[in-house]
Amino acid sequence: MAQPPRFNLPQTMQEAVALHRQGRLREAEKLYARVLKAEPEHFDALHLLGLAKAQGGQMGEAYRLMSAALKLNPKAPDAWMNLANVLHALKRDAEALDCLDKALALRPGDPDALHNRGNALLALGRPQDALACFDAVLARNPRHADALLNRGSALATLDRSEPALADFDAALALMPGHPAALYNRGNALSALGRYDEAIAAFDRALAAAPNHVQAWNNRGRALQVLNRHDDAIKSFDKAIELQKDYADAHFNRALSMLTLGDLAPGFEQYEWRWKRSGMSDTRRGYGKPLWLGEYPLARKTILLHAEQGLGDTIQFARYAPLLARAGARVVLEVQPELKTLLADLEGVASCHARGETLPAYDVHCPLGSLPLALKTEPGNIPADIPYLRADEAHLAKWRARIEALPGKRVALAWAGNASHANDRNRSIDLALLEPLLAQGGVSGGVSFLSIQRELRGNDAELLARHGNVSHLGGELSDMADTAAVAALADLTISVDTSVVHLAGVLGRPVWVMLPFAPDWRWTLTGEHSPWYPQARLLRQPTLGDWPSVIAALRAELARFVAA
Repeated sequence: MAQPPRFNLPQTMQEAVALHRQGRLREAEKLYARVLKAEPEHFDALHLLGLAKAQGGQMGEAYRLMSAALKLNPKAPDAWMNLANVLHALKRDAEALDCLDKALALRPGDPDALHNRGNALLALGRPQDALACFDAVLARNPRHADALLNRGSALATLDRSEPALADFDAALALMPGHPAALYNRGNALSALGRYDEAIAAFDRALAAAPNHVQAWNNRGRALQVLNRHDDAIKSFDKAIELQKDYADAHFNRALSMLTLGDLAPGFEQYEWRWKRSGMSDTRRGYGKPLWLGEYPLARKTILLHAEQGLGDTIQFARYAPLLARAGARVVLEVQPELKTLLADLEGVASCHARGETLPAYDVHCPLGSLPLALKTEPGNIPADIPYLRADEAHLAKWRARIEALPGKRVALAWAGNASHANDRNRSIDLALLEPLLAQGGVSGGVSFLSIQRELRGNDAELLARHGNVSHLGGELSDMADTAAVAALADLTISVDTSVVHLAGVLGRPVWVMLPFAPDWRWTLTGEHSPWYPQARLLRQPTLGDWPSVIAALRAELARFVAA
């Protein structure tokens, strides 16, 4: 009887590697498995079968096989690099970084290891360290297209948009039409305020990759800044069509709808804010049912809790009296700076600073969800103003000092929170307001009260040039102090920040300097807001045109003083 052919392990490995190189993964895997059956601790078979599994998307199995291989031979830099790629795919980038460091210890300066190390550092939120890796790769090979692309991403993360754009352009010169390079180029152009060019870049990216959901979303965001909200909604719709649960697109769509005055569907979509990138859903920490208007609250206690900025809390606190009048017992939890101010709000049983022990309650609702819960439409926005008042103790603290100032007393704020996503558009460089400050001098009949809490750059030096400016910002301990100053002032002038909301709910005269693309609550046109009927809105006529707003302010202020 003829004997079966003897198994030839080296020949089988050669055949497996040849099949692997041809992309015939299934056939290669079968041969690697035969080798491992004969020799379970065969390093190359373990490593290469792991690589084939990774190429086929089976990352868990790839991790097991490569880890086993490296236990047998920990001095194989290629295996460490391949394991790092698997760990990166599994979002275990700290472990991937460790693998790449081992590879680089065995093969110092390896460009692939350095490049992948930069990617791992980017994923770990360490863009400055990543930059050093990409720089090292590009020092050896300035035409390394992927390193240019990824260095651009690191620079963009560091808010260095100009050099990031240069890297994306250099990458595109080497890889024309590359979707990721075009997408990142669009993001860099948006960050630089070059929105028309950004839209063109996103359009090119989408021509190359029509299913790029982030490009559809960010294209919509650029359109929003140009006040092209109908077009923006179409862009967000396309992103949502491709990815039904894409929270960022849903949320951005909500902002456009609200800006256009489609409040009911807009506030419904606004609930996606809890799932958008970088947002923590704090609602789960309250332990009681979430109430969004599904049933009456008579004889129930509801906790209303702050969730966003100070201005949002002040704006949406207007709903508390409505709930109280409907029979609910209302408990408020707000930012510490607002506790004193909101404690006397009509219908509020108790007001607590965030972090304090809360009384028992039956249900809870974030303040920003109240317009949805109470079915707010343009015709029923609650604007029973004033609904907050400065307390007598704080008024007494400031009255003598402010009333001693000559002429009209005008409270002034020119910048919001520097970390706000839209700060670049909505805050003003104080230097631009110098003509206004000079106009209100001795002959102008205005004493300005700077209620800017945080000064930037050379703000202090600019304020000191004007004898008719009293800087009070550093003395304002909380919003109750700011409320007293706004109440005692004849007028408040501010960019879109919490000061506007405060003066607005106090019922005091307030003029708002708005960017070309305003926040949704100011709508797109008109001089007044339905949320603060007495507020006067002064809008940029074109993107970035603060000088026109300030010129209008100067004319209005002259009339105000004369009156």
